[in-house]
Amino acid sequence: MDHFFIAVDEDIQKRERQKARDLRSSQWWKRRRSQGVCYYCNIQFPPKELTMDHLVPIARGGRSVKSNVVPCCKECNTKKRQLLPLEWKEYMETISQKE
Repeated sequence: MDHFFIAVDEDIQKRERQKARDLRSSQWWKRRRSQGVCYYCNIQFPPKELTMDHLVPIARGGRSVKSNVVPCCKECNTKKRQLLPLEWKEYMETISQKE
Protein backbone atom coordinates (compact mmCIF):
# COMPACT_ATOMS: atom_id res chain seq x y z
CA MET A 1 0.00 0.00 0.00
CA ASP A 2 1.59 3.28 -1.07
CA HIS A 3 0.96 6.38 1.00
CA PHE A 4 1.89 9.93 0.28
CA PHE A 5 2.29 12.57 2.93
CA ILE A 6 2.04 16.31 2.52
CA ALA A 7 4.10 18.32 4.95
CA VAL A 8 1.83 20.11 7.40
CA ASP A 9 3.25 23.17 9.13
CA GLU A 10 4.46 22.36 12.64
CA ASP A 11 2.65 25.37 14.16
CA ILE A 12 -0.63 24.22 12.61
CA GLN A 13 -0.08 20.73 14.05
CA LYS A 14 0.56 22.21 17.52
CA ARG A 15 -2.64 24.29 17.33
CA GLU A 16 -4.68 21.29 16.21
CA ARG A 17 -3.28 19.12 19.01
CA GLN A 18 -4.25 21.81 21.53
CA LYS A 19 -7.75 21.97 20.02
CA ALA A 20 -7.94 18.17 20.40
CA ARG A 21 -7.00 18.43 24.10
CA ASP A 22 -9.72 21.06 24.55
CA LEU A 23 -12.24 18.92 22.68
CA ARG A 24 -11.40 15.87 24.86
CA SER A 25 -12.49 17.79 27.94
CA SER A 26 -15.80 18.90 26.39
CA GLN A 27 -19.19 17.49 27.33
CA TRP A 28 -19.74 16.60 23.68
CA TRP A 29 -16.72 14.29 23.68
CA LYS A 30 -17.60 12.77 27.05
CA ARG A 31 -21.07 11.92 25.75
CA ARG A 32 -19.65 10.52 22.52
CA ARG A 33 -17.13 8.36 24.36
CA SER A 34 -19.71 7.26 26.95
CA GLN A 35 -21.30 4.94 24.38
CA GLY A 36 -18.18 2.80 24.87
CA VAL A 37 -17.91 1.52 21.30
CA CYS A 38 -14.78 1.66 19.15
CA TYR A 39 -15.52 3.35 15.83
CA TYR A 40 -13.32 0.90 13.93
CA CYS A 41 -13.82 -2.55 15.46
CA ASN A 42 -17.27 -1.95 17.04
CA ILE A 43 -16.16 -3.70 20.24
CA GLN A 44 -17.55 -2.43 23.55
CA PHE A 45 -15.00 -0.93 25.98
CA PRO A 46 -15.21 0.97 29.24
CA PRO A 47 -15.48 4.60 28.03
CA LYS A 48 -12.28 5.66 29.82
CA GLU A 49 -10.34 3.12 27.72
CA LEU A 50 -11.33 4.76 24.43
CA THR A 51 -9.01 7.28 22.82
CA MET A 52 -9.72 10.10 20.41
CA ASP A 53 -8.71 9.38 16.82
CA HIS A 54 -8.65 11.83 13.96
CA LEU A 55 -10.21 10.24 10.86
CA VAL A 56 -7.89 12.41 8.78
CA PRO A 57 -4.76 12.64 10.95
CA ILE A 58 -3.41 16.04 11.93
CA ALA A 59 -0.09 15.17 10.30
CA ARG A 60 -1.97 14.69 7.01
CA GLY A 61 -3.92 17.93 7.18
CA GLY A 62 -6.81 16.85 9.41
CA ARG A 63 -8.38 19.21 11.91
CA SER A 64 -9.56 18.81 15.49
CA VAL A 65 -13.26 19.29 14.81
CA LYS A 66 -16.24 17.15 15.81
CA SER A 67 -16.69 15.77 12.31
CA ASN A 68 -13.09 14.50 12.20
CA VAL A 69 -12.72 12.76 15.57
CA VAL A 70 -14.05 9.41 16.72
CA PRO A 71 -13.68 7.25 19.83
CA CYS A 72 -11.55 4.18 19.29
CA CYS A 73 -9.73 1.54 21.28
CA LYS A 74 -6.00 1.82 21.80
CA GLU A 75 -5.34 -1.21 19.60
CA CYS A 76 -7.16 0.25 16.58
CA ASN A 77 -5.62 3.68 17.17
CA THR A 78 -2.14 2.14 17.24
CA LYS A 79 -2.76 0.10 14.10
CA LYS A 80 -4.32 2.98 12.17
CA ARG A 81 -1.41 5.32 12.82
CA GLN A 82 -1.61 8.08 10.21
CA LEU A 83 -3.72 6.29 7.63
CA LEU A 84 -6.58 8.03 5.88
CA PRO A 85 -10.03 6.37 6.08
CA LEU A 86 -9.68 4.79 2.62
CA GLU A 87 -6.21 3.47 3.45
CA TRP A 88 -7.50 2.05 6.75
CA LYS A 89 -10.36 0.32 4.93
CA GLU A 90 -7.90 -1.24 2.47
CA TYR A 91 -5.70 -2.35 5.37
CA MET A 92 -8.64 -3.99 7.17
CA GLU A 93 -9.77 -5.74 3.99
CA THR A 94 -6.25 -7.13 3.53
CA ILE A 95 -6.25 -8.47 7.08
CA SER A 96 -9.70 -10.06 6.76
CA GLN A 97 -8.64 -11.82 3.55
CA LYS A 98 -5.73 -13.44 5.40
CA GLU A 99 -8.02 -14.89 8.09
